[in-house]
Amino acid sequence: MAALTTGAPTPALLKAALKKSTILETKQPRYERIGFLLSTLRKGDGAKKRELISAHLAQLYGKTRLGDVGDIHSGMKPIAYADFDQMRKSGEESKSKLPVISIAGWCKTVRMQNAGKLGFVIVNDGSCKADLQIVVHDDAAGHQAVAKCTAGTTIRVFGTLVERPPKDQSIERSEDETLEQVASKYEVHVSAFDGHLFEVVGENFDAAKYPIAKKFITQEFLREVAHLRPRSYFISAVMRVRSALAMATHIYFQRLGCIYLHTPLITTTDCEGAGELFQVTTMLENCLTLGDLSKKMASSDAKKAKALEDMELDYKKDFFKRKAFLTCSGQLSAENYTCSMGKVYTFGPAFRAEHSHTSRHLAEFWMVEPEIDFCDLPKNMDIAEEYVQFSIQYALDHCLDDLMYLESIGEAGLVANLRSFATEKFIRITYTDVIDILMQHEADFKAGLVSVDEKQGKPEDGAEPRKTAFENHVEWGIDLSSEHERFIAEAVFKRPTIIYNYPSKIKAFYMRRNDDGKTCAAMDVIVPRFGELVGGSQREERRDVLEASIKENGLCIDDYNWYMDLRTYGSIPHSGFGLGFERLVMLVTGITNIRDAIPFPRYVGKADF
Repeated sequence: MAALTTGAPTPALLKAALKKSTILETKQPRYERIGFLLSTLRKGDGAKKRELISAHLAQLYGKTRLGDVGDIHSGMKPIAYADFDQMRKSGEESKSKLPVISIAGWCKTVRMQNAGKLGFVIVNDGSCKADLQIVVHDDAAGHQAVAKCTAGTTIRVFGTLVERPPKDQSIERSEDETLEQVASKYEVHVSAFDGHLFEVVGENFDAAKYPIAKKFITQEFLREVAHLRPRSYFISAVMRVRSALAMATHIYFQRLGCIYLHTPLITTTDCEGAGELFQVTTMLENCLTLGDLSKKMASSDAKKAKALEDMELDYKKDFFKRKAFLTCSGQLSAENYTCSMGKVYTFGPAFRAEHSHTSRHLAEFWMVEPEIDFCDLPKNMDIAEEYVQFSIQYALDHCLDDLMYLESIGEAGLVANLRSFATEKFIRITYTDVIDILMQHEADFKAGLVSVDEKQGKPEDGAEPRKTAFENHVEWGIDLSSEHERFIAEAVFKRPTIIYNYPSKIKAFYMRRNDDGKTCAAMDVIVPRFGELVGGSQREERRDVLEASIKENGLCIDDYNWYMDLRTYGSIPHSGFGLGFERLVMLVTGITNIRDAIPFPRYVGKADF
């Protein structure tokens, strides 16, 4: 950067400028997060195992003065209800100095009792599934504001944390006590004590139309109000788990020694070669009609303008001077840095213009893609297994309450399955052996040796009995369908399974060809009741083999000159894989639709909010 040519300010100007410089102090108070509060109140050996991520990081790196108020109230003790009630009845509220706790959040329900003298407000701040009950006494500052509260109203409360009298003295705290169970033992009372206050921060001006007020809301309906659905217990739980899995991703690969790489979202190459990419162009800018586009392509020269149907788009007039697309993968870019800096990983958005309406596809999604130098296929499989298991265990350690809630409304046995996935060794088996197993099962089925569940195997009225075990034909060379993969992982091995050495013709051009001339060093991680989670390979590092593969796949070699340079100037063996992050979220949360695994889903016909 060039040096300034303005000259130095005078000492008098410097002194005046420093006087004008001020430090702004925030006027917003800090609030106790309900999740943090209830976690500190949870007792027993299990409490340490289910520590919030923020609390865990605070122990490692220290607390920040800009964080939530938990660091101030961490030593605060709740008051027994009998003691609090006695102090209120003594008439010494204004003289008594009680510890004050501050809570802010959104009302779930509101009810009045004792002819309006007592207000009971259930509040949630999104930090956990558990709600906290606020009891507002008739002598409290702001008692009249309770009448304005409805579901969705934003409130802030300054009161005293009170321990409710136990309903059953024989009940002891269990090691697996949930935050909701902890919340049932405490409430915040707002009375006439010094510092107590109940205040409405944001009123719900149309309570009758508030969509999250209903007791039962379908997931389909929530997708139509994606801007408000994080206030639902379901979506907020999924998003907290998603956040934990993102944190686990960074922790794992940083521990592995990887460098976090931001790969471009705009690219001129198709990593997968599928051609289902979103095109990026400014050619249509200021074009309201096809005639406008025709004139623009002809540089506004009417004499050179052709009929629109005969014109070819001249991308040299486009922003990037050539065709450009939104990326479907950061892998090829990551390989550039792997061949210079060693281990790297990308974690960012990817796009695919796939006209699919299934529950497992999105147009915009996030990908985790490590690239590891001097890594062959067996090591690549080990890293994929270790990463998946670490992420699952991290979610179990820090989001168990959310996972238990999601299990209660969804997949039975979710937590037990996750614990199994996090500890059991993944199976390894070749594609060829998988085909042999599938074909043998098909033969056994036709021979009548396979017992089929009566409910699942019974044909519909008027339908012919099943003649084959699989709906999709099985032979060597096919791309395994979901039913094939699930049969192997779910029925045969009953645990996550890594299938490797696929036929070269059904895999991407960059996957290393094996010496048999038929297969490549590719692998997929298949999970029971779910299907494919990870896809990866050892990359082709041999220049001549890679060039032949690009041509065999019908790709333009000129578009990959930069990729070929990595093999020209000091090639290295390296491997990597891709994991669709939303699929990992689906696996860990047990949800059945990928549109609920991302804050604002993008798919065919939907780009709202």
